[in-house]
Amino acid sequence: MIASTNRRSFLAHAGAAGLAAVFAPRAFAQQAAGGPFKLPALPYGFDALEPSIDARTMEIHHGKHHANYVEKLNAAVAGKADLASQTLDELVAGVAGIGDEATRNAVRNHGGGHWNHDLFWRVLSPKDKAGAPTGELLAALNGAFGSLDKFKELFSAAAAGRFGSGWAWLVVANGKLKIATTPNQDNPLMKGIVADADLGTPVLGLDVWEHAYYLLYQNRRPDYIKAWWNIVNWSEVARRLGEA
Repeated sequence: MIASTNRRSFLAHAGAAGLAAVFAPRAFAQQAAGGPFKLPALPYGFDALEPSIDARTMEIHHGKHHANYVEKLNAAVAGKADLASQTLDELVAGVAGIGDEATRNAVRNHGGGHWNHDLFWRVLSPKDKAGAPTGELLAALNGAFGSLDKFKELFSAAAAGRFGSGWAWLVVANGKLKIATTPNQDNPLMKGIVADADLGTPVLGLDVWEHAYYLLYQNRRPDYIKAWWNIVNWSEVARRLGEA
């Protein structure tokens, strides 16, 4: 009787494990698949950014969209040791120099998507921990834009005005802050791809692709941008500014 019970228990657990493998989130499947680039874990729960960004959007955005960029980037560099051995920063910054057009386009789109989202998750924080710009960051914003409020106004306008899919950025270039926008998954590191005026080191980025906000805000991008300010991780922006 005991042996029979144990056997049934084993089979039940084995069946559960099999189902878990079948229905495992894409993010975990990607990690197991291997490759030089990995989907980073979120530094907070899916629901941690509510009400600014809802949990379901975060699940889809991270577990499907970002995971897909990682998967396709790994496919693009598979068998290409010169590319697979580079850091993500190096790969994205040097994308214009990739000779093969198909590989160049894949790295531009999927490498850019991976890099952009990796920054995006890190410059967000739950509302009660988001804080506010202080110290050198606040001084730099005031110096470049006149005031924090003016910076937010200009950045919001740039993000709202980016036609179609793309990003808005706060960038350091030649020791100064500026606002830039890029289409699709381009970013200001991509010399030879992005206009020279938009090049620099991003310290803050806002995803204005519709998949970043459509479930909650539909076509109201300005409402999404306004709510996003409540969850900016200013400590991370300051850290990035210090390293730029």
